[in-house]
Amino acid sequence: MKLTYLTMLLLFANQVISPSNLVVTYKGETVADVQPADFAIPYLDEPILDEEKYSEFIKELEEDIYQEPVNATLNDSGEIVAGKAGYTLHRQKFRDLFYTYFLNKQPVEIEAPVLKVHPRVDKELLAMIRTKRIGQYITYFNSNNEERAHNIALAAEAVNNYVVFPGKTFSFNEVVGKRTKEKGYLPAPEIVRGEVSEGIGGGICQVSSTLFNAVDRIGVKILQRYSHSKSVPYVPSGRDATVSWYGPDFSFKNNLNQPLLIRAKAAYGNMEINIYSSDIVEYKPREVPNASKELRRDMEMFGE
Repeated sequence: MKLTYLTMLLLFANQVISPSNLVVTYKGETVADVQPADFAIPYLDEPILDEEKYSEFIKELEEDIYQEPVNATLNDSGEIVAGKAGYTLHRQKFRDLFYTYFLNKQPVEIEAPVLKVHPRVDKELLAMIRTKRIGQYITYFNSNNEERAHNIALAAEAVNNYVVFPGKTFSFNEVVGKRTKEKGYLPAPEIVRGEVSEGIGGGICQVSSTLFNAVDRIGVKILQRYSHSKSVPYVPSGRDATVSWYGPDFSFKNNLNQPLLIRAKAAYGNMEINIYSSDIVEYKPREVPNASKELRRDMEMFGE
């Protein structure tokens, strides 16, 4: 009995003194602590990696390490704010390191190898495509309707500084994302099946409609565009673009030879969108009717 107890004590002590853990660190902090047995296919004489378990581990590790790059932008003064590179796990290098540990079953600490992720838009590109304004559209809203004005400004901020490369598609729903309380959107009037009702994010269709008219003026290819079930006062009849997270989207394709820069701002009752590109952009301007300034005074009780 004493021998059995002593044997168990020694085994436990050996586990404490000589663990076979793999500790993964990133920037000096531990992001994972695992054992080889967790990734081995059981009941085999030779250690064979369970690829499914390893893939799940890598996915979680990558999510912990990933740092999204930040695009270069223009501030309110028109000055370029430089972008910032991001980082992601270097999968191949990590697999080589992991496999050595898996076969040797020796305790080891690995600093996660990473790859630099460059931003989509750097300051050099932004400097090139901000030079020429090729499209503009302005609509008007009642700034005294604070909830609706707030939603309009929030959606305008989401599309501001977005760059659409040649051959690529812009989706309003994809770029702006789901309109939720957590993102700061407020209940405001909106049109649902021809009736005015309260909804989170009411007002954002004015942003999508303003954008539609701005890009339509430069002749891009409109892919999706739907009108409201009743007329809206902020654009001429038939010139609106309704959007809904679970419903219609507004999207267009940049069929021009240069990237397009969207500049959007909502303030003092004006929703303004300007489209910029480089000096060598080739496009054919289109006639699009302007929104009426007189409509703003009629909007006090209006909701989308």
